[in-house]
Amino acid sequence: MNLINFIFTGLLGFGSAASDVKTVPYVDLTKYLGQWYEIASIPQSFQKKCVKNTGANYSIDEKSGYIVVLNTCVEDNGKTKVAEGRAKIEDTQSQAKLKVTFVKLGGWIFTFGGDYWVIGLQKDYKWAVVGAPNADYAWILSRTQKMSKADLKEAHAVLKQNGYDTCTVLTSVQDNSNSKRERLCDLF
Repeated sequence: MNLINFIFTGLLGFGSAASDVKTVPYVDLTKYLGQWYEIASIPQSFQKKCVKNTGANYSIDEKSGYIVVLNTCVEDNGKTKVAEGRAKIEDTQSQAKLKVTFVKLGGWIFTFGGDYWVIGLQKDYKWAVVGAPNADYAWILSRTQKMSKADLKEAHAVLKQNGYDTCTVLTSVQDNSNSKRERLCDLF
C-alpha cells in the first residue's frame, strides 16, 4: 500500500460514483497490524516525489483506540518521507472498511479522511489488496518487499474482480525487488 497515499485520500473521496468494489468478509485487525510494503498502486499526485521503498506500519493507539498509520517512502532527493495518520473502523462486523485521515487540528479530523477497504487478503495475511468504493485508488501490499509471481497474479485477479483497470496500477520500486514501475496489466 503506498501509504503515503493516505495523506490526501480525503480529497479522493469526491471522485466517481460507487462501483462493484467488495470487501473481504472479515479482517482480524490484530493479524493485520504491523509492517506492509507497497508492491503496486494507482499513482497519486501527492506521491510523485516517492521513488522507492514505500510502506506503512499499523499499530493501535491504546489511548484513543484508533489505528496509527505511519507511511514512509524514499523521495527523489534520497530523503525518507514520513506521514502519520489515524484510521478508524467504519464497519465493525467485517472490520474491512476503515476511514483514514492525515488531518489533525486539535484532534484527528475524519471528515477529510479517505476510504480504506480491504478487498483482498491472503489467508495468512502475507499480502493484501486495498481499494475504495469509487475504485479511484488501490494498493497491493505485502509483508515483504518482494511478492511471488503467483501471489501477485492472485492480487491482480482481486483488482479485476472488483472492476479495476489494472493498466492504471503500476508496480512499485522496492530494494531487492522491483527496479522499475510497470503496468500490472502487462505482467498478466
